[in-house]
Amino acid sequence: MDKRAMIGARIAKELKDGDYVNLGIGLPTEAANHIPPGVHVIFQSENGVMGVGPAPAEGSEDQDMINAGGGFITTVPGASYFDSATSFGIIRGGHLDITVLGALQVDQHGNLANWMIPGKIIPGMGGAMDLVTGAKKVIVAMEHCDKRGNPKILKECTLPLTAKGKVSLIISDLAVIEVTPHGLLLQEVSEGYTVEDVIKATDADLTIPGHLR
Repeated sequence: MDKRAMIGARIAKELKDGDYVNLGIGLPTEAANHIPPGVHVIFQSENGVMGVGPAPAEGSEDQDMINAGGGFITTVPGASYFDSATSFGIIRGGHLDITVLGALQVDQHGNLANWMIPGKIIPGMGGAMDLVTGAKKVIVAMEHCDKRGNPKILKECTLPLTAKGKVSLIISDLAVIEVTPHGLLLQEVSEGYTVEDVIKATDADLTIPGHLR
């Protein structure tokens, strides 16, 4: 299983039968491919779809069936389509159980920076600010370090914030880390890595429970 699939499968374990879930663009959408049989999760995309299914097989993509990031999607029986006003009414009205987003940085206070690097051209924030303030639980799914090997989990975010104190859980290729009122709690270490690997790749204070030592 490659890194993206591994993270997607771990995200899927956080989703419960009956949850309404928004998956951000890119890596988080991998979760839709790993929902266990018998578990019914309703995926929403902020461009106006409720009932997003797994990614289509190569060669069977429909040009009119895309998510908010422009990626091809399928839908499940009972799916519905609506305008952006309704979509953001669902999000801002607190009707989503979970949102899963990528991040440029996340810190030990649960702050999230995921929309811009100063000086670089960006398309805009999109719906991220609404999602992290509207959903009941916020999961950040990302690679633990950036392309240069720099930690993305920090004591304090240095990039412009998307939201303050909203992140509940971080799922990376190295670990699963819970954001608690007392800081970051290491919950799991991915297969092939050690606690020391996670500490070395993290620029934030981590609480290590006894069973992981």
